[in-house]
Parts: sequence; structure tokens; C-alpha cells
Amino acid sequence: MSAAPDPADGGWRRLDKRTVLATALLMAGVSVGGGVPAFLGLAGAMAVWQAFALVVAGAALLVAGATAADYVRWRKTRYRIGPDHAELHTGLLLVKRRSLARERIRSVDLTAHPLLRVLGLVKVRIGTGEHTGGGESTLELDAVTRAEGERLRRELLDRTLTGPQEGRDDGELAALDPAWIRYAPVSFVAPALGGAAAGAVLQVSDWFGARREVITWIGDRFHDTSPLWIVVVLTAAATLAGAVGALGLWVEMWWNYRLEREPGGTLRVRRGLLTARSVSIEERRLRGVELVEPLGARLCGAARLDAVATGLVKDQEDKHADLRALLPTAPRAVADAVAARVLRAPAAPTGTPLTAHPRAARTRRLRWALGAALLPVLVLAVLGALLTGVLLYAAAACAVVLLPLATVLALDAYRSLGHGLGGDYLLTRSGTLRRATIALQRGGVIGWTVRQSYAQRRAGLITLTATTAAGTGAYAVHDADETEGLRFAAEAVPELLEPFLEART
Repeated sequence: MSAAPDPADGGWRRLDKRTVLATALLMAGVSVGGGVPAFLGLAGAMAVWQAFALVVAGAALLVAGATAADYVRWRKTRYRIGPDHAELHTGLLLVKRRSLARERIRSVDLTAHPLLRVLGLVKVRIGTGEHTGGGESTLELDAVTRAEGERLRRELLDRTLTGPQEGRDDGELAALDPAWIRYAPVSFVAPALGGAAAGAVLQVSDWFGARREVITWIGDRFHDTSPLWIVVVLTAAATLAGAVGALGLWVEMWWNYRLEREPGGTLRVRRGLLTARSVSIEERRLRGVELVEPLGARLCGAARLDAVATGLVKDQEDKHADLRALLPTAPRAVADAVAARVLRAPAAPTGTPLTAHPRAARTRRLRWALGAALLPVLVLAVLGALLTGVLLYAAAACAVVLLPLATVLALDAYRSLGHGLGGDYLLTRSGTLRRATIALQRGGVIGWTVRQSYAQRRAGLITLTATTAAGTGAYAVHDADETEGLRFAAEAVPELLEPFLEART
């Protein structure tokens, strides 16, 4: 259990002692996972009992060493939440004493992988939302009891509860609809998982020395089959495996999902089947939302919703813990409704009709897309003329496939362009494979960057980039009409751009 604070010791607390047990069990699992292929490899070079003894001895040494190191870490780690600072002391030979001012703390996120959940523990990450190197803006407690984690989260974010409460819309903003799982197979994750599954089959068969047998078995299944059908069937099998994997990944990431606003204006996202995650976002850090429509989801009329807020960065240790995510891929109408609730707006800014861009922007995209598609065609044609005529057929096939595809994507990219104003928010939209609509708080824009290349000047186009302290830090309006774009920027944030503009008749 997490030790209670000792008044004689200045109120310092220890991590929960069961974190040592969690490390021992985790390393035991790692030892089994790595020991099996190691045993199979060694068994062919020495006696079976010798290989078994060697693997067991190595596993025991690994588990004992990791457990001892974690025990020392537990003994030398203490934390304290004072009236002004959150402090963490850790280390044996290299002692680290770190402190965060409580007024700077912006997030307290809780994460628990399956082993921690079984033991009733959570990992607590306390952050200031600042982008500093070396993790100096974050304190991590690994691990404490679930009750202690909730206590820390409430206590460290409690200062927001003293704010004005009028007009608050607290409670649940969105909850999981199991029907949303139908959008998982149309994501770009599915083909990636399909390729990974094919590679995993070959890798595992290689561990057991059976890769040649697996390849031979696949070849026997396609005896007297044309190469084209072999490619089609294998692609379909990989796609099916990827779709199943995408469904499983979606369930792990989004099961038990709930978005709620807590008293005091803190947005909390809870989700995860095996690994439970809880992310808190202070509303005063929120500068808008991003409506993301990947191509597959867009064809199905769906979109996901991300937060545009200061201090939200992707967790480098947990690739599934995107701290910006507010809503999984859901019907577009649901995403717009959740955006309105999150922003406390009477209507969703993301549903505002946008100003279309000039046809010169379409010409630029067609030129870029056709140029990119013609490059491999020309390379193959030149090589075919110099080396072999087979490459000429390959060039013709590439032209037949790539040129229409490039044209369709270029036209879609042009149709996706748009910008506008919706209440207190400026909006910009772009992208084709990943179309994104940004609703950015006009008061959060701290500057404009105006870019105009030689080709844009000739076409009367301009690219405007809104600079902000939130999200990626900059959001662009690509290839807008020069006069209309400057007027839009001046109207969106009055008195910011006017001193640099020249009046035109």
C-alpha cells in the first residue's frame, strides 16, 4: 500500500510497494517470451537439458536483477504535495530532486496497464504543459494505488474549482457507442497491420526453423494459379488480417470511453480495455478543436475530434496515448455535436460553411499530382528504352494506374480547401488522405505569417499561417485568393495585420 505521510518526515510519501512485484512479474513474462525462441535456437547446438538450464539461469538472473533494481528505486523514491509545490526525490548514486510549482501544473494523467490494474495500481503523470527537454516539466509516480492517484488528480487540479460556476455545463459530454467500431477497418491502420501480420508469420516460422516449409506450403496451395490471382488472394488475406487487427486495436484503445466535464471546467477523457487511461485537459488551455477525416472514414461520413490546447504532446512511451483525442471516429453529426459541447458554443464551428479557394489553387494541385505521377513513368520509360522492353510495359501500366489516381486526389484536395469565420473561431480546412478542419479561437492567434511564392504571385494566391501557442503552433490557410485572404486575416483578428496592409481602390 502507498505509505501515509509521516508528519515527522515533512509529509513525504512512498510509492506503493507492489510496484516491485509488478516489475518482477513483468520481467518474468519478458523472460518467457524471449526464452522460448532462445531455447529452440540453442537446443539444436547442444543437449536439450543444457539449453534449458542455460535459458532458465539467464531468465532467473534477469528477473532477480530487475527486481533488485526496482526495489532500490522504490526505497529511494519519495514524493510530497505541498501547498505551493509538488516534489519528487529519487535516485541512489545520482540523486534527483525535482519540484513543480502547483500553479503551473496543467495536467494529471492516470495510466494502468493490465498488470497494474490487477494489482490496483496506476501510474500518475503530473505535467505543466510546457515543451522543455529532458522531461523537466513532468513528474511521474510509478506506481501508486488507484485511490491515491484519484486523490492526487483532484488535489492538484482543485484550484480550478474556485472559479466562477455560472453557466457551467458539467457532466457527460459523450460516451461510447459500440456501433462506432464499424469505422475501424477503414482506417489506415488496417493495411499496416496486415503487412505486419505477414511479416510476423515469416519471423515466427524462422524462429522454429520452418520458414522454407511455410513458403513451400503456400506455394502448394497456389499450384497452377496465375501470378495475378496469387497477388490478389494474398492481398485479400492480408487485408482481412489487418481489418481484424484494427478491430482489436480499436477495442483496446476506446473501450469504456467517456468524455465528461468536471466541476471547475476540466475536460476528462477516460478510455481503454486492457490499459486504462485518464487524461485531463483544463478548459482555459483549450484554444479550439480539430475535426479529422481520414479518407476511409470520410467516405463513410465519419470523423474524429482532437483538442487544440497548450501543452498537449504525444506520449513517446505509449504510442496509443494521444493526449489530444477527444472523440474516436464517429458519425460526422456526432463529432460536430461534441465539438459544440466541448467549446460551449450554440452551434458547432466545424459545421460553418467555408469560402472556396480560386481555381488557380486547383491548377497548382493538378500540376503537383501529375508531376509526381509522371516521374516514375518517365524513369521506367527511359530505362526501358535503354535496357529492356519489359520496363516499357511497366511504364505504361504505371501511367494507366497513377495518372487517373493522381487526378482524382488532386481534385479532392482542391475541394477540401476552405476557410471562414464561425463566431469566436476562425476555420481552415485542407488535406485529402487526411482532411482536417481546424476551429481555432480567434483570441488565441498571436500572429500571422504571410507567404507568397513566385508561382503564387503570378496566380494571385497567398498562404496565411495563424500562429498560436496551442496545438502544433501554426495552422495554415493554403492558396487563398490574395485580396480575400488578407481581408479574412484582418477580420479574424482585428488590429493585428492592418498596420502591414496597403489600402487598395
